[in-house]
Amino acid sequence: MKKYYLILAFVLAAAGCQFQQPGYLQMVSATELHNILQNRDVLLIDVHTPEQKHIKGTDLVIPYNQIEANQDKLPADKNAPIYLYCEGGPMGNAAARSLHALGYNNLFNLDGGTHAWEKAGFEVE
Repeated sequence: MKKYYLILAFVLAAAGCQFQQPGYLQMVSATELHNILQNRDVLLIDVHTPEQKHIKGTDLVIPYNQIEANQDKLPADKNAPIYLYCEGGPMGNAAARSLHALGYNNLFNLDGGTHAWEKAGFEVE
């Protein structure tokens, strides 16, 4: 019986360590983001540090850990859609958390970051 409890405890602990997507953040694929950039004018922010190559059309480069210090560059409209990306995804999640704390609620993160973007065949500059 102890063995089953240990297995259950391990499964629950492992599940708790995975990224839980918060309600204020939507993940978008590289293809979805590419289509959005072709059809709409949106705010696209590279939040990776150190600086990397950027997706064409990037509006701002703000390191994920400097969001609050760069509030003056962000839209006054807290409901404006903001698209984020980094190299792999985690820094975008962290930036979204900071933006949400500042009152922004319409946040999107590129799933897989620039790695996924390039893998899908899209260029960086």
